[in-house]
Amino acid sequence: MLSGYGLLAERRGGASRLIARDVLPISIHNARRGLAKPSSHGGYLAMDIEPVEPGVPIKATIDADDGGTGGLLLTFDRESAPLIARREEYAPEAFARLIGLADRAGLPLGEFLMAIAIETNFDLLAYRTALRTMLDYTSPGYIFHPIEIDDGRIAIIAIGSGFDGSGDPKIVSRRYQYKMDRLLSLDESMRIEFTGFDRAGQIGYYAECLLGGLHGVDVGDLAAGFESEAAHVLELAAHLGPIAAGERARFLEATSLDEARYGERFSSKRAASLEALLKLAGVV
Repeated sequence: MLSGYGLLAERRGGASRLIARDVLPISIHNARRGLAKPSSHGGYLAMDIEPVEPGVPIKATIDADDGGTGGLLLTFDRESAPLIARREEYAPEAFARLIGLADRAGLPLGEFLMAIAIETNFDLLAYRTALRTMLDYTSPGYIFHPIEIDDGRIAIIAIGSGFDGSGDPKIVSRRYQYKMDRLLSLDESMRIEFTGFDRAGQIGYYAECLLGGLHGVDVGDLAAGFESEAAHVLELAAHLGPIAAGERARFLEATSLDEARYGERFSSKRAASLEALLKLAGVV
């Protein structure tokens, strides 16, 4: 969720629309991202995030320019929990149980999940298995992991089950089901073969992610390696142009920011690789 267009679910007719209470740009460390997890919203691959160094926590800093992976730290009202869960293909009732367990422990959800991550030595499969035992539930796709922010807060992020398992031997992870044993670039995703693959949906989804770059979020890793003559890059540029036109207004609506706070927090700086694509799309 890197853009107003994506948060408001414009491409899906607003079906999973989210409005955040606040937002800050962040830089995520010990993380790489790419396409891998089959989407619950269509026949294409969604973004996944994995630690670069397994067994070491993913962390983030409020300084968005310190060389990590660009992201957004979004604050939502508690009432948004069911919609967030559904959007991430996680049972809302299980998410409610998880929040209830954190409440009874007297901890914010992020701190509660961090204690589990520490106990399982930040092993993603062991963490999933521990949650499965605790909740009598696991998702075949995304589950919620903690990320420590350098200002002392602990955020949560929805990341995929990975190729190794869902945390329950009876539930096949989506990535294992589709043999997604590694993160893919957009170019690689265009060459995969599975029944019902939606090429236009893949392009549209990827454009949602890249739009975050209009707000200074570092998406250079997602725009790297594009060849302007490649057919899918031309399709992506054609898709980016029209939706970029209204992105600032959508972002302000989706994050509850006014123009003054937006100007204080976000910059117009864009990754060089993204600039080339935006130029191809006719976005200035």
